[in-house]
This record gives sequence, C-alpha cells and structure tokens, in this order.
Amino acid sequence: MRIIGGQFRSRLILGPEDDRTTRPITDRVKQSLFDIVTPLLDGAIVYDCFAGTGSMGLESLSRGAKQAFFFESDRSALGRLKKNIRSLGVEDNSTVVASDLFKYFAVANAPTEPAKLIFLDPPYRFVTQRPDDLRKLARNLAAHLAEDGLVLFRHEAPVALELPPFVIADTRSYGNMTIDFLRRVSG
Repeated sequence: MRIIGGQFRSRLILGPEDDRTTRPITDRVKQSLFDIVTPLLDGAIVYDCFAGTGSMGLESLSRGAKQAFFFESDRSALGRLKKNIRSLGVEDNSTVVASDLFKYFAVANAPTEPAKLIFLDPPYRFVTQRPDDLRKLARNLAAHLAEDGLVLFRHEAPVALELPPFVIADTRSYGNMTIDFLRRVSG
C-alpha cells in the first residue's frame, strides 16, 4: 500500500495483516475518490472511521488536511496504523481513538471545529448485521460534520442502507464496492 498523492506521494505504508478484518482500498479507487474530495481538504479536519491501517486519513493529510482522527479498535490494525503515522512523521496532525466508535460517538460532544470529511468504512457485515447501530452512529456523526461536509460511506455494492440525517448526493460503484457521498439534510 502507498500514498498516491500530495506531500507523501509514493511513500509506502503498511497494509493489513490479513484481509479478514481490514479491506484495503485499491489505488485506482482511492485516486478516483480523492479527485473528487481533494478540494475539501486544505486545512480540513478529517475522520477516518473504522480506519484499519489509516490509508484514507493519511492520504488526506498528504493532500493538505490539517488534522486526521483515526477510529479503530482492532489491535493488529491499531499497531500498523500507529507505525504508519510515525513513518510519515504526522504524529502532531493525527489523533488515534482506540475504542469502539459506536460507544465513543454516543457520548462525544460536538467539536468546536467540525470535520469537513468523514470516511465511514465499516466491516461489510455491519450493514446487514448492525444496521440500527450504523443509523445511530450516523445521527451522532452529524454533530461532528461541517454544514458543507461530506461522509463517504463504503459498503458492498448489492447492499444499501439509508443513514439519516444524511442523504445520498452521489454514488460511485467499483466492482463489488459502492461508495455513497452523503450530505446532511438541510433545513
């Protein structure tokens, strides 16, 4: 795995130890997504939820985000995530939250500076096994997202899940994966 653009372009990062708990995103898909979201990143705060080894948050930092919050509870992925942060020297711009993010966001206060971009990449099985938890998480995440911010929700292509208070502004499919670009319902 590698960073594909920005300050750390071509720098290698550790991928997942195995693909049972973490699904890395391909360079082609990552490039396509960042072609769309890069204008949001300059000086932005980014949340990488279910971060795995941190590919999306680290790519965001490489492209101008000022702070990335990485939410991950898997120990193996956490170890690799922390090594990736150190290898790029972005410790001062990174916050790792090593806990269950459903519980974290259930009690977390809205930040003084909200996130411009939230990557929401739960294990695919959560969409069918924990849909109510994901909906509750979406409601809680809404307080952390800037008015003009985006949530990128990655899930299996044949499965869909509405996450109010967000609506789908755009959808991109790549093989068996879909990424919904979600915006908060205004008004």
